[in-house]
Amino acid sequence: MNTLEQKKNRRQKRKARVRSSVSGSTERPRLSVFRSNQHIYAQLIDDAGGKTICAASSRDKDLAAELKIGSNKNAAAIVGRTLAARARMKGIRQAAFDRNGYRYHGRLKALADAARESGLQF
Repeated sequence: MNTLEQKKNRRQKRKARVRSSVSGSTERPRLSVFRSNQHIYAQLIDDAGGKTICAASSRDKDLAAELKIGSNKNAAAIVGRTLAARARMKGIRQAAFDRNGYRYHGRLKALADAARESGLQF
């Protein structure tokens, strides 16, 4: 197994550990974050109903004018603010944060802080 596979395997183990304790409901959905090398994605998920309530990403067409690069802290903050605004429109004030096996650092922290500043509690 090469180092890339090992790295992916370690993240999958961390992801499983985090998901065993974090789940979303209709009142308090799970805020799941995925980051790739070029973009960042966030969505609010109702695990009880198995549905995505709302989502935002650096690939959204309405955010393309604001973003030059989709993989930096600035882009993550904009995605966090957008997701929080969309959640407020759906009447959601609280969420359970699912870091998806990533360290709470850098882009993830920027997204979470921006979502908190915009009124989403977790």
